[in-house]
Amino acid sequence: RFAPGHEMIVGGILSRFNDQWQMVHPTLVARPGRLADGQERQTVYPSIKELSLPRLRRLIELALDGLPAVPEWHDPATLRDLGLPGFNTALQALHAPVGDADLRPELPARRRLALDELSAHQLALALLRRHRRAAAARPLPRPDDLRRRVLRALPFALTAGQRRVLGEIDADLARPERMLRLLQGDVGSGKTLVALLAMLGAVKAGAQAAIMAPTALLARQHATRLGELLAPLGLEPCLLVGGEPAAVRRRTLQALADGEARVIVGTHALFQSEVAFQDLALVVIDEQHRFGVEQRLELLRKADLGHLLVMTATPIPRSLVLSLYGEMAVSELREKPPGRQRVVTRALGAGRLDDVVAATRRMLGGGGRVYWVCPAIEAGEEGDETAVLTRHAELQASFGDEVGLVHGRMPAGERQAAMEDFAAGRVRILVATTVIEVGVDVPAAAAIVIEEAERFGLAQLHQLRGRVGRGDRAGSCLLIHKGDLSDAARRRLKILRATDDGFEIAEEDLRLRGPGEVLGTRQSGVPAFRLVDFGAHTDLLRVAQDGVDALLAADRDLAGPRGRACRLLLRIFERDAAFAYLASG
Repeated sequence: RFAPGHEMIVGGILSRFNDQWQMVHPTLVARPGRLADGQERQTVYPSIKELSLPRLRRLIELALDGLPAVPEWHDPATLRDLGLPGFNTALQALHAPVGDADLRPELPARRRLALDELSAHQLALALLRRHRRAAAARPLPRPDDLRRRVLRALPFALTAGQRRVLGEIDADLARPERMLRLLQGDVGSGKTLVALLAMLGAVKAGAQAAIMAPTALLARQHATRLGELLAPLGLEPCLLVGGEPAAVRRRTLQALADGEARVIVGTHALFQSEVAFQDLALVVIDEQHRFGVEQRLELLRKADLGHLLVMTATPIPRSLVLSLYGEMAVSELREKPPGRQRVVTRALGAGRLDDVVAATRRMLGGGGRVYWVCPAIEAGEEGDETAVLTRHAELQASFGDEVGLVHGRMPAGERQAAMEDFAAGRVRILVATTVIEVGVDVPAAAAIVIEEAERFGLAQLHQLRGRVGRGDRAGSCLLIHKGDLSDAARRRLKILRATDDGFEIAEEDLRLRGPGEVLGTRQSGVPAFRLVDFGAHTDLLRVAQDGVDALLAADRDLAGPRGRACRLLLRIFERDAAFAYLASG
């Protein structure tokens, strides 16, 4: 096929074989005679199963050649002010880059398509918000008498933030429309108490309220804590998690169905088909990002006239709240309860591990308890990470039976027992993976050691740090890192040492890692933005929101020329589900 002496460009993966470079199955980039200046370039797309890159490239060329003229869905004045091209022009430009600079998020073509994607999402949210606000719900009374009895038994008063948020929730619950509210609270800000005080409105109305947690461990913890808070009222929360004995489960299901259970705590077991409530008036979902959208909706479907409060202890950057939770009202809890002390944070190299062990010994001598977090369960699991099983064995050799172990592969019963041993002081060092990241509450825990801290994101490190300093003892956090740090890792550790404000940390995490990493796995229901870069396109979010608001104010049913163009926009960016909300008003 190729005559000797001619030049061509091929692409592929280089590897070594018998001390020579080789390229197995190279892709032909340019044939002989097509090289003008030796600088020919071609776009490289992510691979698609059973479709070669040349074939994919040819299909995209055909699609672009046949691209029809599309009606403009933006206000022309907006595009003119921002200096943005038309949709077709932007699409053609992004598929014909000359170099990496032509793919930068700041370029007009990329900004145009990012605005399109944001506008499609904002329009879908606006239609969803309109639909949900039309959903009826039963107004719930303010349970001031019940709240006073609960609060009188506490050794502290509500913070100003808790009182403010409770007022916002009360105003929602008093309306005949369904409450949809997101409560963001920093680590240790007292969200659980606010949730319980809100749930008392359902109790006063003679109805039921349920709180759903992502793990059995956290659900049991909630049940214990709510049990203590409800004691002055003579109420006991009902717990429903997986793995309970059949007889216990039958009794629990009967209590839910006949209304005997007024306050319910559970995991995803709450929304299973055989679970029926007599009268579920308020649903609270804790650590809501751990649940898929369908799971949340399944539980809400069991509450015909019910309200919804979702909570997270992992603050979400403001730009992501606006773009991803635009159908919800948002409350924030930033203040820490009185007496909650700041955790002192230090970073150390792995070469000083002996010093950390010595400090741990001193901590135990003073009556403290210590979490010790490792990034992996077994050695070699994902490379050279420190393994929790290895570290547990080494610490056990030094501290004996005072060392416990917990990780995600342990049976739920063993995990629960290990946590209870640590909470009760039967073990005083708990070696763990990140299963302790959220919700674990042991006030006596005074220190946390996090090995290979450079492997974790900012928000995750902040959550882990939040496991200590929850009692009357000052907390400390030691971030152990290996070798030379990258610039990004060094910046993360510096930010953690400088602040304990989870909202500020969330914004920094977004700048450093981007929205996909900040929000975690796709099961969270977060839509995949393909073109939006929240670090570079934050200004476009307000433009998209204002454009959608103006459009719907002028054309509620999207029946006019721009409205019909926006229907096409929804289809292009796969927000077709919004049509159901449009049709239903």
